[in-house]
Amino acid sequence: MKTAHEVRPGNVIMLDGNPWVVLKTETSRSGRNAAVVKLKLKNVLLDSTTETSFKGEDKLDVIVLDRLDCTYSYFADPMYVFMDEEFNQYDVEAENLGDAAAYITDGMEDVCQVTFYEEKAISVELPIIVTREVTYTEPSARGDTSGKVMKPATIAGGSTLSVADFVKTGDMIEIDTRTNEFKKRV
Repeated sequence: MKTAHEVRPGNVIMLDGNPWVVLKTETSRSGRNAAVVKLKLKNVLLDSTTETSFKGEDKLDVIVLDRLDCTYSYFADPMYVFMDEEFNQYDVEAENLGDAAAYITDGMEDVCQVTFYEEKAISVELPIIVTREVTYTEPSARGDTSGKVMKPATIAGGSTLSVADFVKTGDMIEIDTRTNEFKKRV
């Protein structure tokens, strides 16, 4: 148990029987009144966000979620199956993947972190940088070289993002999975 004052972003707290990740904390103190802590929270199971306030001395139940390094194995509609080093398989529902689903492809060797709550896989966190092949992009426009020229490209897995003008179909590129931005050609 921690007081609301001691809770930091990244902590997972239990409220009304649901686990919530603390995204942001803001403490305000005014004159004679007790400190008030405002928390921005994200529900681990439902992927919804909310803001709530607590008195600084309110006790909150902080929990620790299990994380395990796994690799993607296969897709069994509607579940994505991941495997750890000991060949244990874990099913993650497609809706729990969120934006990560765009980067999951057959044969990928990236190590992902699977998060568990009560022994159930609830989310997958990809590495920050992934390398994917450009499956389609328009040819470069000649003479358009002023500034940072970007064009749309489709990568393996089907998602579309903006890439530099010099990238061609078949090139391997690095992508930042947090921002969905092109980093460089490999």
